[in-house]
Amino acid sequence: MSDTDATPPTDTLRTPIVAVLGHVDHGKTSLLDQIRGSAVTAGESGAITQHIGATAVPLDVISEIAGELVDPTDFDLPGLLFIDTPGHHSFSTLRSRGGALADIAILVVDVNDGFQPQTLEAIDILKRTQTPFIVAANKIDTVPGWNPTEGAPVQQTMENQSDRVQSDLNEKLYEIIGELSDNGFSADMYWRVQNFQGNIGVVPVSAETSEGIPDLLTVMMGLSQRYMKEEMAIDTAGPGVGTVLEVKDTQGFGTTLDAIIYDGTIRSDDTIVVGGLQGPIVTEVRALLRPRPLEEIRTEQEFEQVDEVVAADGVKIAAPDLDDAMAGAPIRVIRNRERSEVIAEVEEELAEIEVRTQEEGVVIKADTLGSLEALSSTLAEEEIPVMRAEVGAVAPRDVRVADTANESTHRAILAFSVDVLDDARDLADQEDVELFEDEVIYQLVDAYDEHVTAIEEAQQEQILDNITRPAKFRILQDHTFRQSDPAVVGVEILSGELRRNVNVVRWDDGEPTRVGHLKTIQDEGEDVDSARAGERMAVSIEGPTVGRQIEEGDDLWVEIPEKHAKILEQELREDISVDEREALSMYVEKHRNRDPFWGK
Repeated sequence: MSDTDATPPTDTLRTPIVAVLGHVDHGKTSLLDQIRGSAVTAGESGAITQHIGATAVPLDVISEIAGELVDPTDFDLPGLLFIDTPGHHSFSTLRSRGGALADIAILVVDVNDGFQPQTLEAIDILKRTQTPFIVAANKIDTVPGWNPTEGAPVQQTMENQSDRVQSDLNEKLYEIIGELSDNGFSADMYWRVQNFQGNIGVVPVSAETSEGIPDLLTVMMGLSQRYMKEEMAIDTAGPGVGTVLEVKDTQGFGTTLDAIIYDGTIRSDDTIVVGGLQGPIVTEVRALLRPRPLEEIRTEQEFEQVDEVVAADGVKIAAPDLDDAMAGAPIRVIRNRERSEVIAEVEEELAEIEVRTQEEGVVIKADTLGSLEALSSTLAEEEIPVMRAEVGAVAPRDVRVADTANESTHRAILAFSVDVLDDARDLADQEDVELFEDEVIYQLVDAYDEHVTAIEEAQQEQILDNITRPAKFRILQDHTFRQSDPAVVGVEILSGELRRNVNVVRWDDGEPTRVGHLKTIQDEGEDVDSARAGERMAVSIEGPTVGRQIEEGDDLWVEIPEKHAKILEQELREDISVDEREALSMYVEKHRNRDPFWGK
């Protein structure tokens, strides 16, 4: 061995980090399980390293699964690291220094269902974070008449199908390609794509039969090798840099961090800086933990301690003072650097992700900084203001903040993929603060929108109930039942809606004269609250005498206060009927003939 060989270089190519996104039930978890299962089968026992929140599939195992599709000598990258923490639809919004934590993503789409709301949500995340991705068109085995070949490359297995099955599958695949095009992406079957930087490759797969899994791994390796090799070069001897996936309680260790380290090395005696709710947390690593190998998982000790972890890798970090640590926050090893410099770096990264809040708005809580950012940007698009935005479970203090909102529509907490503490739930009931909980952003926002609509409709109804409504009516000839105290006459409603307990005016020579107060409306002897255009009723009017202040054949109007006319015309026009609008327009016009600014 020469002297130069004796000192290993510290520059190494790390494993690319892969996120798997897609709509619920489209097979994200099944696909990951199948990749894991195939990898365990292809590798010798122990070839698959167990990680926290991630599965590493080494190059030799990928080569074994992919068969002749992959020649391992063509690749320098060590393999692929799949983030697989359950429930993290927002993997790609977890941050690293340059943007998304994931280097590349797989968007899983069910060939039968096509694009669904969560698919579109995932595409928005991928666009926003500029994460390159390929599409796994899953469930090809469900095409009627499909004849499976376990674990086969997809072109080979497609060629073995009948013409009808091939035609049916191609139709479904081209629908997905069309939907990608509608969302601004040029796409085609992966084997037809010449330039993956300008086009999205679609890989037909089955998470059930492993068909297409060789292709999926081959394309992921090929893209990573060709377009990301430079980005994968890291200094393995340098201080570790990572992102928190989850903050958990671990038996025997207290609060721990499930983390992905994507640069450098973290050691069991390092001092680290972690992003926290109140700002950076500086703490000493007590232990780095890995799950035991599969065959030992049933032992009492679920985890084993390791001395160091090199990027890219998943690890559980045990350290004091982690209660305030946030999922999605940065982790930095200090080692031989200035403590203040590292703290400043973490502060800067946290500031980038801060959600803009206002003095008035809703409270939002989310499981990670990334998902908080995604929820916040969706609310901004919907023009829903946010008063407080935080990572973590909904606590009583959040309810108290929501309770201070001035607008009834803002007395709400939107909780994305987080728990609601029991005492917070009780307090919310007590204080009439609405709680919205969901693991899908669009469903959470939809539920809140429906709530706002219901409140606004109730408020409109309440306003309308308290506003004098327009109506014009005529006293019928030969229908005077009582001349006065009160006058009781038969009337026909000409336009609008006549209600009880309103003042009545008659217009003479362009001037309104109040003639009395309409007290009751009767239909065939029964009291009613209102009557609409075209109906004939008996009404009692306090004040006038028939033959003096009012006459049979007179047209009378409901007297509308100027303020009410303004509200009806400017705010509630769409909430009243067409004939009420007509009555209002005629009434307002009469007033504006004498005063052009009346009701404006």
